[in-house]
Amino acid sequence: MAVKIRMKRMGRKNRPYYRLCAIDIRRPQGGRVLEELGSYDPLIRETDARAILNGERIAFWMERGAEPTPKVQTLIKKYGKGGTHVSAQQQAIERLGQRRAKSIQAAIAAAANAPKAPEPSAAPAEEAAPAAEEASGGEEAAS
Repeated sequence: MAVKIRMKRMGRKNRPYYRLCAIDIRRPQGGRVLEELGSYDPLIRETDARAILNGERIAFWMERGAEPTPKVQTLIKKYGKGGTHVSAQQQAIERLGQRRAKSIQAAIAAAANAPKAPEPSAAPAEEAAPAAEEASGGEEAAS
């Protein structure tokens, strides 16, 4: 069985997301996979944080004769086990995590400082009803 390591497109229209997969070459691009080996999200702002690979499993499949596509080969060379951009990738992921943590904290603070809507209470409505009855009853008595 001939195996390729290639990208399987996921996501929705105008929002691509790819999974790196070991796939039998006779399967379609979006078909059943043998194993998922990582992911690639091209819309992440931090370039080095876009690809997350499982280097051990990629090495396993390559030892057994799996051939990566040209784009996947580039990603493996940069971000795979012993890649040229691995340290930059770790730093980018940390920066991305800090930004997300800051935005989460800001959202929590905004929610805590937001003015709360007053809860309607039943007591003022009940008090207003007898007052209305007295006013109407007083008019009837005067007539």
